[in-house]
Amino acid sequence: MKLLFYKYQGTGNDFVILDNRNNLFDKKNKELIAKICHRKFGVGADGLLLLENSNKYDFKMIYYNADGNQSSMCGNGGRCIVAFSNHLKIINNNCVFEAIDGLHYASIKNNFVKLQMINVSNITIFKNYVFLDTGSPHYVTFTTNISKIDVYNKGKEIRNSKAYFKEGVNVNFVEQRNENTFKVRTYERGVEDETLSCGTGVTAVAIAAHKISKSKSKNIILETIGGKLEVSFEIKNGNYKNVFLKGLATLVFKGTFKI
Repeated sequence: MKLLFYKYQGTGNDFVILDNRNNLFDKKNKELIAKICHRKFGVGADGLLLLENSNKYDFKMIYYNADGNQSSMCGNGGRCIVAFSNHLKIINNNCVFEAIDGLHYASIKNNFVKLQMINVSNITIFKNYVFLDTGSPHYVTFTTNISKIDVYNKGKEIRNSKAYFKEGVNVNFVEQRNENTFKVRTYERGVEDETLSCGTGVTAVAIAAHKISKSKSKNIILETIGGKLEVSFEIKNGNYKNVFLKGLATLVFKGTFKI
């Protein structure tokens, strides 16, 4: 059996996307999902996305990490599946879709996707880091000389610390460039490695930077290894609302995978 797939990337965060509106894909087959995402024996991706029918909205998004396990919200994956739904002509320029963390509004023009993220109100500030959930849990620490940081080993240590139990946490290392620009490197759970970009991660960084007064701007530029992203938000009574993650999402190629 051959499986038709599409590969998309958003600032280097890459995904295999399947049109599963016919509900034929075996979602319980973790080994198959992991094999498809494997960079030596499969297509190669940070995760796999399923586009499915929704009873009330434009579509439903289901996301699996590269290890085969269903995961929490993926921001760059969300932007890529919006681009994919536009490619399939399921949507035109705007949509509302279902994800594991609720509903998301998005718009697309010339492959540039603006994705509304969840509101954020629960932010915990520690001495050396900030913890918050932007659809996925994130540890944000500000540092210098970010290019010299051993993201894999330091990120892995924090990700597996007892403080976050078996679910683990995504780990973001951040260096401020100017008032509203920050460099970000992220260790992602599920991928269990540094990724070129993380959408929920840069969203967490932007909100954390504003919360601890690293920046007064409500429009933050995030420089990842894979490219630039933008996060904007509004603040009301200490709550971060109308949070938008913005950036390009593009089709890399499509093909068939032999099962």
